[in-house]
Amino acid sequence: MTNPATTLSSPGAAATTPQAASTSKKPQSRRRSVSRGWIGWLFIAPFGIVFVVFLVSPLAYAFYLSLFSKGLATGTIFSGVGNYVKAFTDPEFLSGVWFVLRFAVVLIPVQMAVSLAAALVLDSLTTRLANFSRLMIFVPYAIPAVIGSIMWGFLYSPSFGPLNNLFSLINQQAPEILNSDNIFGGLMNVVVWQWAGYYMIIIYAALRGIDPSIYEAARIDGANPRQIALRVKVPMITSALVLILVFALIGTLQFFTEPQVLKPIANGAITASFTPNIYAYNLAFQFSQFNYASTISFSLGIVVFIAVYIFLFSTRKRRGGFSS
Repeated sequence: MTNPATTLSSPGAAATTPQAASTSKKPQSRRRSVSRGWIGWLFIAPFGIVFVVFLVSPLAYAFYLSLFSKGLATGTIFSGVGNYVKAFTDPEFLSGVWFVLRFAVVLIPVQMAVSLAAALVLDSLTTRLANFSRLMIFVPYAIPAVIGSIMWGFLYSPSFGPLNNLFSLINQQAPEILNSDNIFGGLMNVVVWQWAGYYMIIIYAALRGIDPSIYEAARIDGANPRQIALRVKVPMITSALVLILVFALIGTLQFFTEPQVLKPIANGAITASFTPNIYAYNLAFQFSQFNYASTISFSLGIVVFIAVYIFLFSTRKRRGGFSS
């Protein structure tokens, strides 16, 4: 047996015991950090698998298809950037791009005005009516785009829609909102109310994040509610407004669902190349030109990237000018 007195009086034993304990703890801490790292990767693995399978892989395959062309006599041959040169000189594709650009120029300011006005009004309300109004404005966004487009198609129809019944009361014929002369405004009305609620929620959340003491200071300085809204609230939510503008620009350039659903009752106003996405869809699923349809899709992506980059660059430059 070891004498306890001898063990305690031994300086060598007292010096080596803490060192041995510290060295035994290091492998355990390393194993714990490694196990925690694997647990983190395990949690994000389902998302990573879905992301790669349903987004990265289809994009990679579509880009691969866009580099080839297929003909009855030649078969499948490598075209490289030839398809892209053809796309950016294709009058059908360019007409669709021109339409969505004009649509964005008119639609986005209207969307912003409606969303901003609704958010400012709701932010100034303190009654229960604010919660109910917020829900009612957001409901159109919660309805799927296909169902919403069918509902608007029923309202727009001059044959069996409610407009026909209303105009028949005064012995007048209901206007054809989806003809070639009115299709622009008819589609814009659909999209404005579909997305106004979503943008309103973003703006409203940004407004609720402003310190109320700033409003009190503005009131002390003699600002009225209109001045507080336009000169205090709006400048302080610039980041949210820029975010909404980017979302709206990307979504408008990718315009597809609403015109595609309303096409059967549009009396020829919505053509096969009405927008770039409709053009790509018809090339792929009506004419089986999958290679060129992939090229059109990626060409639209290039247009979207350029448009968003120009917008963000001009916005950043303008901010720098104001700040300086």
